[in-house]
Amino acid sequence: MFEAVAELLTEHAALEERLADPSVHADQANARKLSKRYAELTPITRTYRAWLLAGEDIEAARELAQEDSDFIAEMKSSEARRDELTEELRLLLVPRDPNDEKDVILEVKAGEGGEESALFAGDLLRMYLRFAERVGWKTEIIDANESDLGGYKDVSVAVKTKGNPEPGLGVWARLKYEGGVHRVQRVPATESQGRIHTSAAGVLVTPEAEEVEVEVVANDLRIDVYRSSGPGGQSVNTTDSAVRITHLPTGIVASCQNEKSQLQNKEQAMRILRSRLLAAAQEAAEQEASDARRSQVRTVDRSERIRTYNFPENRISDHRTGFKSYNLDQVLDGELNAVIQSCVDADAAAKLAAAAQEN
Repeated sequence: MFEAVAELLTEHAALEERLADPSVHADQANARKLSKRYAELTPITRTYRAWLLAGEDIEAARELAQEDSDFIAEMKSSEARRDELTEELRLLLVPRDPNDEKDVILEVKAGEGGEESALFAGDLLRMYLRFAERVGWKTEIIDANESDLGGYKDVSVAVKTKGNPEPGLGVWARLKYEGGVHRVQRVPATESQGRIHTSAAGVLVTPEAEEVEVEVVANDLRIDVYRSSGPGGQSVNTTDSAVRITHLPTGIVASCQNEKSQLQNKEQAMRILRSRLLAAAQEAAEQEASDARRSQVRTVDRSERIRTYNFPENRISDHRTGFKSYNLDQVLDGELNAVIQSCVDADAAAKLAAAAQEN
């Protein structure tokens, strides 16, 4: 492990020297690439230096403990700290998902449960918007199809970070675990007898693709325009401004009716289409990408779920990791970090176990 760390430290120092050269920044694309790699290596460098310092503290406390037993406790504390840093280094050296730093397009779709499912889809959307606000991400609703009672039949939102996030803190790195069926148990607003109902909404998360990453041939597209539907809006039900784009070779479809003009709706639908095509290409080409998305939505059925939101008990449960807490109201207000971290930790543990078997 420490041989690998030494190589990365050398690379980090070389990158630092190159980025200090003003001429490097004349090529902005290359400078961004170098800055991104530098940001990836910085936590490893910082943790390794802390590990070395902990080792020095252990040696110093060991020498002093020979004359004064009070330093034994300090030595043990430094040993425990070094053990923690060793584990941190192992986690930092686990091969990372190449999409971790990407922004995402997150889609929420109502499933079984009728109007109650649409209302729950609206709750999930608000949860993700509040979470993004808490961590400093930017959000943009690309397309939305509202229900009669103010929920969402389906909604697509772009979530973006600022600058170069540290490894593990990018939008895809955190939100990729949200893909799947989310089940809710509560008394619906439409229920007059006070009975608890179960319904579900689906979440699909895809890395947002840049135009250079996905080649879309115009002849492969069928573009249909139609009249927008849904409540409110000046252009709704008055002009053929809504756009549906079908990628004929794959059958992948993306649509948008949220914007006022047909051109704007076409641009937004293309954003969604490119991201879906990128995800499909990665699934086909890389088994790892396919494994990572197995929990994503196939059918929004109550029996297929990754998480349950139980309102009577104020409980949230993640069925993949065993995480459970009784602060559902706070989670729905955007305090998602603990839930997501349980998925991050489980994923890292699985990767470490796989690496140990290979060695």
